[in-house]
Amino acid sequence: MSMNVADILENEGKVIFSEDEIEDVVAYLYGQLNDCKIIAFSGPLGAGKTTLIRALLHKCGIKKPVTSPTFIYVNRYINEDGKVFYHFDLYRIESLFDFLDAGFDEYFYEPNSWCFIEWPEIIKSVLPSGTCSIMLNYHNDRRELQIKKL
Repeated sequence: MSMNVADILENEGKVIFSEDEIEDVVAYLYGQLNDCKIIAFSGPLGAGKTTLIRALLHKCGIKKPVTSPTFIYVNRYINEDGKVFYHFDLYRIESLFDFLDAGFDEYFYEPNSWCFIEWPEIIKSVLPSGTCSIMLNYHNDRRELQIKKL
């Protein structure tokens, strides 16, 4: 049985889901991509940020394996429609200056592209208006998701 993520978020402000229900959450996020070109994923280690991004990228038509770019900061994926997706993992980035110096902020403004960012806290001040912020947390074998626009 699938859950209506939009209704739950509207009524409760958060959705709690199991691994079996991740596709419902991904379907909801996929439906938000016209309004959210940048999605910032926050939460503690093990909360499911990479898992959720991996599932979302597959829903966006990425067929090759999706890995976390922990040591290289960003992976680039292109689907068959020519849409570009950047998956950032900023856990190891030292400073906002390093992010800007690498030119990563320019990816935010590329046409026909989306950015999914893990550990966005260090760059929050340069995230464009309209960025969707997702807070993930875990409770045993379930995950809690809250979403808002910055």
